[in-house]
Amino acid sequence: MKQFINKIGDYMGLVKFSHTIFAMPFALMAFVFALKSTDTDFSWVLLLQIVGCMVFARNVAMGFNRWADRDIDGKNPRTTDREIPAGKISAKSALIFVIINAILFVGVSLSINSLTAILSPVALAVVMAYSYCKRFTSMAHLVLGLSLGIAPSAAYIAVTGTLTFAPCLLSLLVLTWCGGFDIIYALQDVEFDRSQGLHSIPVRFGVRGALYISIALHAVSIAALFLFASYCPQGWLLWIGEALFCGCIILEHILVTPTRQRSIGIAFGTLNGIASLTLATFTIAQLIVG
Repeated sequence: MKQFINKIGDYMGLVKFSHTIFAMPFALMAFVFALKSTDTDFSWVLLLQIVGCMVFARNVAMGFNRWADRDIDGKNPRTTDREIPAGKISAKSALIFVIINAILFVGVSLSINSLTAILSPVALAVVMAYSYCKRFTSMAHLVLGLSLGIAPSAAYIAVTGTLTFAPCLLSLLVLTWCGGFDIIYALQDVEFDRSQGLHSIPVRFGVRGALYISIALHAVSIAALFLFASYCPQGWLLWIGEALFCGCIILEHILVTPTRQRSIGIAFGTLNGIASLTLATFTIAQLIVG
């Protein structure tokens, strides 16, 4: 039993399950927004289908990334303890895990509506493509942002069977927000990436230039947030959520500067997790109370 639990922990580590905190709140926000804006009745079954798709898609994305990068991770001192290079999970087992989750994702997508069924292979292609992007383009950060940004639009489609402008704003928010903080995260590997011929915005533009680009992307995130919020019922709950999200982003750039990068872990994980959770909590509450 203990061995089984440890193995589950290894797979959760493989896919960084804790990082679902980045996109999942936005999917839930889009779910509630879709219900309220179209006067659709709440469904536990549909909510579980959306959450299942989110989990399966993330498992595919992260599992495939770890499989594709297994040799690179084994060379990078920062990542040698990841599950595949450390020998906790074999490359074959990781790939089987990816295939199983891809099948589950498509299966659940087929059960929701025709548009989610049609778009499910496209979503899988995007989330898997990210893993190879850093081998040839510094724009890999934006592909990662896109793979996470699919979530709110997908949740809206799951409810309505269509896509409108408002959930696309949420997707733009997630794309630029995640792309911006992934640039900050990539500062840790500038020298290693350069030595291996890998591409990133910090490698191409240097630390200072990369941080300026991250700030610009996060400025777009904030603009997209306020535009999306204009489609929501106005009230103090919504305004608090917006303020806390913006505050977390600003603090992130205060903590990580061209001359001070020791707080990347806090900026990447803690602050962004707080940002997504608080924004979703207060926005959903505002949508419910009207």
